[in-house]
Order: sequence, then structure tokens, then C-alpha cells
Amino acid sequence: MLKTLRQIASIGIVSEPPPATDDSLRIRDGLQDHIRAVLGRALCIRHIDAGSCNGCELEIQALNNPLYNLEGLGIRFVASPRHADLLLVTGPVSKHMEGALRRTYEATPDPKLVVALGDCGCTGGIFGENYASLGRVSNVIPVNVAVPGCPPSPTRILQGILTAISPSRAQVADAGEA
Repeated sequence: MLKTLRQIASIGIVSEPPPATDDSLRIRDGLQDHIRAVLGRALCIRHIDAGSCNGCELEIQALNNPLYNLEGLGIRFVASPRHADLLLVTGPVSKHMEGALRRTYEATPDPKLVVALGDCGCTGGIFGENYASLGRVSNVIPVNVAVPGCPPSPTRILQGILTAISPSRAQVADAGEA
């Protein structure tokens, strides 16, 4: 032990140089500020699987990893639609999920935002409309943003979420005239 301490004293502390600054962190701060400016708080999302193959769910889970760091942006998933600002719906709506999806939509406080995710949520995908499926999400509840892809990447999902909370140009023009 004494030998190790003498070696440390003679060499000194050796460490790596500090990393360079990262401008992407400033972008994240801007996104977080934008979300708080629009909502006044963090964005709360309720995810609903209306009959998907779970491909989209894997990409949604990737949003919570350290690379995308969804919670760091001020976006989080909640268990109750009563606490949600946005519904993230995946899959074609099966006939058995129609009632649950409608009740979840009705339980969500106004203003209700809905993002349909994946080809199945946007168009019905390979399932379409048949004896067991009602097809796309917009056949059951109103949809604000549709994010196609089978499955869409986590970046596209995040873009869809941010598009849903951003006021459209038409809304901004109407607000400017008032």
C-alpha cells in the first residue's frame, strides 16, 4: 500500500481531459423550454396498444433509453388517461379494443391530442378493415398526427409527438388576427 501511495505522489493524478462541449444539449434545453411554454409543465403521454404486433412498442421503449432520454426533455409516460395530455396509439384497432379506446379518449382531459403510430395505426396496415379489425385509429377517434412506418424509428416518433404539441401555422395565423 505504501509503495502505491509513493507512486501516486511521484506521478500525480492522471486522468483524461474533459470532453468538448456538446451543442445537442442546448437543443434539448430548447425543446424542454418549448414543451413547458406550450403546456406549462411536462408532457404526459398515455400509450395505448389497440392491437399491434409490438414492433412499435419496442421503438417507444427505446425513447426511454439514455440515447433519446425522453424524460430529460420533459416528456413522460403515465398510467392513467386522466393525467395524460396526449394519447399515443399503436396498431389497427381490433373490435375488442374499440370500447376501451373510446373510453380512454373520453377520460383524457381537454385539449385531447392523439398520435397514431405505425402503418397499422395510420392506415390499418396489412390488417385493414375486416371481421376482427376496424382498421386505422382515425376510424374510432380523431387523430391529430399520424406517424407512418413499420415500425417508425424513435426519432420519427419523437418528431410526431413534438408536431402534435406544436401549434400549426393556421392556428398561429388565427391567433395573430385575433
